[in-house]
Parts: sequence; C-alpha cells; structure tokens
Amino acid sequence: MTLIDLLGLAAGVCTTAAFVPQVLMVWRTRSARDISLGMYGLFVTGVALWLVYGVLAGAMPVMVANGVTLLLASAVLLMKLRFDRAARLLEAEMQQLTARVADTFETDRAP
Repeated sequence: MTLIDLLGLAAGVCTTAAFVPQVLMVWRTRSARDISLGMYGLFVTGVALWLVYGVLAGAMPVMVANGVTLLLASAVLLMKLRFDRAARLLEAEMQQLTARVADTFETDRAP
C-alpha cells in the first residue's frame, strides 16, 4: 500500500468516524427532528456516487470510506424517516385526545 493510499484511508477513517456519534445520538434519543431530510437524502446520494466512482477507479480508500459512510448515513436517514413518522402519529393521537377531553369538559359544563 502506498503512502497516498494510507493518507486516503486515514482521511476516510476520520470523515467516516464522524458519523458514529450522530447515529448513536439519533438511536438513543429516538429523535431526528433537528436533522435535515433534504441534506441527508442528498448526502447519501453523493456518498453512493463516490462509492461507485471508487469501484470504477479501483480506489480502495475511496471504496472503503464511502461504503462505511454510506451505511452510517443511510442508517441516520432511515431513522429520520421512521422516527419522524412515529412523532407525527403520536402528535395526531395527542390532538385527538385533547379534543375529546375538551369536548368532555364542554359537555360537563352544559346546563
């Protein structure tokens, strides 16, 4: 392995490892509310393209780094979609419950 390949692998490890705290935080909190869906969608697409480029160019550091980054970023994207959906469903349920409670109070107050 050449010095250039080692440099590429070191850069890949740093940029890929940067996603681990994000994945863990989203998983632990079960919330991705503050994460931009557009940004992660575009980012995952870009990383997938870099992975294809690395495969076509035969560049092992590019393949490894982008393969792992693609897995991590895709995990965040999928959790974003799942947790946001769950939050919307919970919010709708809470609104229905609040409306029922309000109706009950109105009925109790009626003469």
